[in-house]
Amino acid sequence: MDEAQIYAQLAEVFESVFDDDSIQLTPALSAKDVDGWDSLTHIRLLLSVERSFKLKFSTTEIGKLENVGSLVLLIHTKLQAN
Repeated sequence: MDEAQIYAQLAEVFESVFDDDSIQLTPALSAKDVDGWDSLTHIRLLLSVERSFKLKFSTTEIGKLENVGSLVLLIHTKLQAN
């Protein structure tokens, strides 16, 4: 799966979690840029991402995420390892 496919699938997850289809995913997008992206929503988002991509993230991996770009890189790396 390439980055464009990951972004496309992630966009569907974001739309579902935030109930907002206007969010434009960019590598620099982070919680401070999205209304309603609080700690509870962050957990829901990551659980939805894990489910969608059939992956599991460690607490350490989650703690290192800074923005959507780092999430895409993590997803890509984990998919390559499978």
